[in-house]
Formats: sequence, C-alpha cells, structure tokens
Amino acid sequence: MKINKIIFTILLLLIAGLVVACGSQSTPEATAPPANEMETMPDTEMDTEMEDMSDGEMEDGEMEDMEDGEMEDMDMNAEVPADLDTSLSRPTEQGTYQVTISSELDPLSLNEIHNWTIHVATPDGTAVTNAEITVDGGMPVHQHGFPTAPQVTENLGNGDYKLEGVKFSMAGWWEMHLDIAADGQSDSVTFNIVLP
Repeated sequence: MKINKIIFTILLLLIAGLVVACGSQSTPEATAPPANEMETMPDTEMDTEMEDMSDGEMEDGEMEDMEDGEMEDMDMNAEVPADLDTSLSRPTEQGTYQVTISSELDPLSLNEIHNWTIHVATPDGTAVTNAEITVDGGMPVHQHGFPTAPQVTENLGNGDYKLEGVKFSMAGWWEMHLDIAADGQSDSVTFNIVLP
C-alpha cells in the first residue's frame, strides 16, 4: 500500500515537471497543457502523501535498526543449558571407560583446524592401548555437524590417541561424540564444548 502511494507521488512529480517544461517551451501548435495536478491536489492530501513516504522511510530504518539489534542480541551462548556439563573428563555412557580430551589450542578459537588428544582408560585408571575411536558431533541447537571430518589418526601409546581435523566455525554449544571399542567392549561418550 505504501509502495503504491510512493509510486503515485513520484508520478505526480514527473507530471509536474513535464507541465513546467511544456509551459516554458510551448509552440503555437501545442495544445494547452493540462492543469498542474500538484496544484489541484489539496494541501492536506499532499502533506499526507509526503508524511506517508517519510513514515515508510522511518519504518525501513527502524526495521534495519531492529535487525541490527536482533543480531547483536543473538547471543549464541544464550542457547546453552544452564546446567550443561562441560567437563573434559568423564565416564562413557555405560561406565566401561573413563575418557579425557584436551585441545592443543588454549584457549579454543574459531575457524582454526586443530588437534586434540583423547585419553582412554578403564574405570580403575588402566590405560586402554588398543582402542578404535570414531568421532562425530556438531551443534545440537543448530542441528549441523562439524564443518570438517575429524578423525583419530594415531595411537600415541599409554592410552592416548591423536584426533586431527577439528574446527569450530561459530560461537556457541558444540558436542563431540566418541564411539570407543576395545577388547570386545564398546561404549560412547559425548563432551560439551562451549565457544564464547
């Protein structure tokens, strides 16, 4: 509706410009130009049209401000549950293993591919030296995975394993899910990692 009023106002201004141009360059053969529609429009109606245009522009500006404000207020950490366990050492779901993870980056940063060390032990602390580990994860709130495909590439000995290719592409709550199998037993664990 406001767009129609704006187009109407622009057309009136164009017609007024043509009327003025025709009046100053009239020839004997030229017919008299139509009355200036701008002059015949009541002042109050013209004021209303101009106010509507201004209001429309204000609304657009307000909308841009609102969008900017929403982006500023969209704190990724607001999506993190208050009671989220972010410990980097925890038992697997069935208690088969005790797993500890540590990053080579301290502090963690965005958009940087880096490595982690995974330590796997039994509940009594004995190192698990022959584990097979697969890695998955992502952002549960946004329902997307890692932007890379992290994988365990090396058994470092003494229950330590090298995880390569981890990258966090945005701030917020990430999960790192490990499936671990060794000596005929398998279990899994999920770590919660929050990037500010």
